[in-house]
Amino acid sequence: MRNKNNKHLGIEIDPELHYKLHYISKYYGRSANGEILYLIRQEIKAFEQIEGEIEIPKAPKTN
Repeated sequence: MRNKNNKHLGIEIDPELHYKLHYISKYYGRSANGEILYLIRQEIKAFEQIEGEIEIPKAPKTN
C-alpha cells in the first residue's frame, strides 16, 4: 500500500533513456521506480560521504 506521507515526483524522460532505464531495472530485478530510488539513494550516500550528512529540518510544533 502507498505511504501517504511519501512525496510524488513526476519527470519527463526521452524514449531512449526510458528504454534503457527499464532494461537496467529489469536486469537487476527492480521496477523502474525502484531503480530510480536506488540510484537516488546511492547519489545521496556518495554526496554525504564527501560533504557530510544532510540534516532534515524539524517541523515546528503546532498547538
